[in-house]
Amino acid sequence: MNASFIRTVPAVLALAFASIGLSANAQTTAPAVAPAPTVTERAKETTKDAVDATKSGTKKAYNATKTGTKKAYHATKRVAKKGANVVENAGHSTANGMRAAGAKIGEKIPGTAENAAAKKQ
Repeated sequence: MNASFIRTVPAVLALAFASIGLSANAQTTAPAVAPAPTVTERAKETTKDAVDATKSGTKKAYNATKTGTKKAYHATKRVAKKGANVVENAGHSTANGMRAAGAKIGEKIPGTAENAAAKKQ
């Protein structure tokens, strides 16, 4: 056998195996792309998003109502207290005025303590 033949056989075999590998690689399919979601899957996702949004909105509304109620309670309490003080002060003023008027009338009626006190002054 010839030396050049011995050198060419490994090169030929290497090319043969390489071409088999290339053709096998060319025949494999491309990586699978995820299929588009079905209508049911999209509906589930949409429903989930709607439920989450409703939970969030409900929580915000609850907290706003709770805060508003507390503010209204405290405002009503302050106004009621001020109103009660006004009524109380008006009642005292009226009673004091009536006592003063009664004392003046009593000073003019003979035989009353007010009349006797007025004569001593």
